[in-house]
Amino acid sequence: MVCSQLSIFEAKIRYIKANGPFSEGDAITGTVSFHLTKETKVKSASVKAKGDAHVHWTEGSGDDETSYTAHRRYFKDKQFFVAENANGVTCLCTELVYGNTLIGVLPKGSHHFKFSLKIPSESMPSSFKGAHGHIVYMLEAKISRKWRWSSTVKKELNFLSNLFFYDVFQCPQSGSVNKKLGVFSNKESIHMHFVCVRVCVLGDTLSAFAKVCNSSSKSMRFKFSVLQKTVFRASGSTNTSSNVLFKAVGNTVGPKSEATCSCNIKIPTSAIYNMDNCEIISVEHVLKVYLDISFRVDPEVVFPLVIAPSSSTSPDEEVEPSPFGAFGAPSYSDFPAGSGVSQYPAPVPTQPANPASGYEWPQNAPSYGFSAAALAYQPEVQPPSYTSLFDDCQGAVERSDLDQKRT
Repeated sequence: MVCSQLSIFEAKIRYIKANGPFSEGDAITGTVSFHLTKETKVKSASVKAKGDAHVHWTEGSGDDETSYTAHRRYFKDKQFFVAENANGVTCLCTELVYGNTLIGVLPKGSHHFKFSLKIPSESMPSSFKGAHGHIVYMLEAKISRKWRWSSTVKKELNFLSNLFFYDVFQCPQSGSVNKKLGVFSNKESIHMHFVCVRVCVLGDTLSAFAKVCNSSSKSMRFKFSVLQKTVFRASGSTNTSSNVLFKAVGNTVGPKSEATCSCNIKIPTSAIYNMDNCEIISVEHVLKVYLDISFRVDPEVVFPLVIAPSSSTSPDEEVEPSPFGAFGAPSYSDFPAGSGVSQYPAPVPTQPANPASGYEWPQNAPSYGFSAAALAYQPEVQPPSYTSLFDDCQGAVERSDLDQKRT
């Protein structure tokens, strides 16, 4: 991290962020502090913030192995404290917190440089780490000397995009499916209807409702699941992985009967939230309810589900000290030190998609982004009345029974 042969005893980055993670348009403000064990000639001293997305995976083996790599740079802002001018003369680009110093020479002791870097206001993806790629926002301080290795200190920033507005998705969504079990008649059929909200946050619990009108002679069971799909893109190819975040089995529906089933769906706090504003990495979710019928193709209803990050706050953050020890001189920084660290959630382990499972990702399913704002599920908002959705269910069963009596 910091090399003692460069006369640097310790280096730190300290910045202020009182309202949680960084977002578009924010300023990164703080100080870079380091301690010199003796008077030192410095070629340059700088701090920069940058955001990058990177994807890499390999396919095949041996001579047939193929690598796929893609990279995107979203922004970089850099500020020099000490730098060489056009004539090759090293000079200060800013004043020390405690006063001036000799041009190109920093005295023994502690030094503190203020900085302020700007994050662009354009849409950028949130921090992410996955099996074949990552999106990382980094703050980096660097001190360079002639004919010496540079000394660098890095701090990863927690970034959450806030440019997605999804009030339109607050209303519950509903869907239905009809399936005929008879080949040449409509005597045995199934009518299933499903209602659920379409937006939630990490750690939230959703309430899903399903009703089935079973006019067949088969018994069946409700099943619910939440699936996550992550797609990595590079060189015109894609690498897709899917993961089951939640699954549950509901009640059994007997022959010639109706049944209503409700399910509390728990979204893990370790899940990856939706992301669609990165060209090389995307994350989507779907909520699926289906009927498990023996020796039949299971009828199912699939909805897109938006999982957003929960709001969080964190105190000031700072880099851990280097192994060379603490500051040897009093600190002149006017920025208070903090101890809290905010980290974005670690992804759940992914696994390759299983085509044999019978589940196919919707080809035309829309993708959604997310906001850093909290979207707590409102339990007092009730789903649409089942009366309006299922008026024809009882009639369907009665008509099926009447048809059988006539035959």
